[in-house]
Amino acid sequence: MVRQGNSGTRGWGPKASAKAKASGRQARKPVSPVYRRRRLFAAAILLLVLALAVGGFAAISNAMNGATPQPAASGSPRPETPVITGTASPQASATSSPSAGCDQKLLTVSAATDKAAYAAGENPLLTLKVTNGNQVPCEVNIGTSQMEYLVTSGSDRIFSSKDCQAESSDLVKTIRPGRSETANFPWQRNRTVQGCAAVDAKPAGGTYVFTARLGNKTSPRAVFQLG
Repeated sequence: MVRQGNSGTRGWGPKASAKAKASGRQARKPVSPVYRRRRLFAAAILLLVLALAVGGFAAISNAMNGATPQPAASGSPRPETPVITGTASPQASATSSPSAGCDQKLLTVSAATDKAAYAAGENPLLTLKVTNGNQVPCEVNIGTSQMEYLVTSGSDRIFSSKDCQAESSDLVKTIRPGRSETANFPWQRNRTVQGCAAVDAKPAGGTYVFTARLGNKTSPRAVFQLG
């Protein structure tokens, strides 16, 4: 009885346990280099996918926020219509009728440039101003249908805003006594001819004259220099 018990306990003793552990280590095969490389490759692919996802989100976010850089314009379009930027005169009161007793001779037109001389490549800003010299409000048509910006050099007609005018419209405004309306035209230092045919020649440096016209009124000459 005692021997059988000893033999039974001998089968589950420390030696048997050590054999089991050894057999377990033998059952687990070592990781091969090929398997390791496959795991590293899979991990690299996962990191790349995550990076692309984050980058795509950042690009979409920038586009929604207007942060995506826009390509630079190859050239600015040539403006062919004046831009009225002068101080708008308040409307006349109901008790005074615009143009009632308005003397058209007291409506004056003047021409001016923002500089007396311009460096090479610098574009002049041409300004037309109409002033009401009457003692009463006057209605004046200051639309593009009435305006002309004319640049000459001696007897040479260099430029006219009428040659390539994109639109022609009326714009009637009430100008109070002593007040003015102005309209600016950025000249691109280009030549034009009637009918808006293409002109390759560019104005050279020298003395030029700007004349503004509004309806049947013509301004005094404004002289400026081009470098």
